[in-house]
Amino acid sequence: MNIHEYQAKQVLKKHGVPVPDGGVAYTGAEAETVASGLGSKVYVVKSQIHAGGRGKGTFKEDNGKGKSGVRICKSVAEVKENAADMLGKTLVTHQTGPAGKEVKRIYVEAGCDIDRELYLSMLIDRVTCRVTIMVSTEGGVNIEEVASETPEKILLQSIDPAAGLQGFHCRKIAFALGLAGNQVKSCAKLLNSLYDAFLKTDASLLEINPLVVTKDGEVIPLDAKMNFDSNALYRQNDIHDLRDEDEEDPMELEASKHDLNYIKLDGTIGCMVNGAGLAMSTMDIIQLHGGSPANFLDVGGGATAERVTTAFKIILSDPNVEGILVNIFGGIMRCDVIAEGVVAAAKEVSLDVPLVVRLEGTNVELGKKIMADSGLPIVSADNLGDAAVKVVKAVKEAK
Repeated sequence: MNIHEYQAKQVLKKHGVPVPDGGVAYTGAEAETVASGLGSKVYVVKSQIHAGGRGKGTFKEDNGKGKSGVRICKSVAEVKENAADMLGKTLVTHQTGPAGKEVKRIYVEAGCDIDRELYLSMLIDRVTCRVTIMVSTEGGVNIEEVASETPEKILLQSIDPAAGLQGFHCRKIAFALGLAGNQVKSCAKLLNSLYDAFLKTDASLLEINPLVVTKDGEVIPLDAKMNFDSNALYRQNDIHDLRDEDEEDPMELEASKHDLNYIKLDGTIGCMVNGAGLAMSTMDIIQLHGGSPANFLDVGGGATAERVTTAFKIILSDPNVEGILVNIFGGIMRCDVIAEGVVAAAKEVSLDVPLVVRLEGTNVELGKKIMADSGLPIVSADNLGDAAVKVVKAVKEAK
C-alpha cells in the first residue's frame, strides 16, 4: 500500500524524525491558511499524487508548457495562487505514464536553507532477507540514473535483524555521504528514527529524495515516500486508515475487495490463473508466442464460483482486453468450480472476445463437460503451450 508524501512525513514525525513544518490543503484558500500559520519566508507547494517525478512533471491541461507539480513560493499570496492552479489538473510524470493523475490535494511546506542534497532509502532485500539501507551523494535525481551511470556513488548497507542498526553502521553511512562533525551525529540520530519507523510500521520501502543537509548542519528529509506490506495491514490500523482509494486503479481496488490478487498491465490478453507462479508462467508464455498479457490475476487456491465470476468481470472491465486465457491447475481448487464460474460470468457479461481455457487436475473432466454443455464458444486447450498459441491466434483473427 502506498501513501502520500505528507502522510509519510506524519508517520515519520511520530517516530522522532525531524521534518519541515507543513500542512495539507484541498483548496487555494486552505493552502493560504496553512501558509499563514507556518511563518516562513519561503514556501514549497507540492502536488500530492502516488507517483514520483512531480518536480519535473507537467500538467496535461498546460500542454506540457506550464509549471511543474512542485513550486517555490515567496509569499502567502503566491501559495494560494499556485495551489489553486494545481488542484483539479492532471499531472503527468515519468511514473504516471501519459494518462497522468489528477491532483486532488496539495502539501504546503516551510522552505529550508539547503546546503547539500543526498539520497537515502530503506527497503527489504529479497536476496538477503534483511532491511538494506541505500545512500548516495547524488540526491534530487533519479536513483536509477545514478545506478546506471555512476554506481560507485551508491552505498548499500545490510542490517542484521538480530543485532539491528548499530552505531558503526550510522558512521559508515555518514562518512560515505561526506558528512563531518555534528552532521554525523544528526545523521546517526535520523537513521535510528527512520529504522524504528520502518520496522514498527511494517514498511516495505522508505525513500527520501532528497535528504538534505541544511546550512545549520542538520540532516533532514525534504521528501518522503513510504510503501507498506499489505499483508501486515491487519495489525497496522493507523496506516490502513491513510489509504487513498482515489489513487488506486479502479480494477485493482475492486479486486482487493474480493481478495483477488490483480495487477493491471498494458497488454490485450486477459489472464485468470490459480497460483502466483503459474500466473507468471502464463504471462511469459503468452509473450513468447507473440501476445501481451493485460493483467496478472491469481484467484487463489480456494476460490468459489462466485469469486471466479467476479474475477472474470474484472478482466472484461478492461477495454484493452481482446481475448482471455484461463489456466487452472486444480489441486485444492476444483476444475468444475472454475468452469461454473467462467460459464456464469460469460453469460452474465455477454462475452464478445475469444476465450481459451486450459484445465488440469481435480474434477477436470467434469469441468470440461460443464463448458462443453454451456453452448458458449469456449476453446479448450490441452496444455499451457497449446492454450497460449490458441489465444494469441484467436485474438489476431478477431481483429
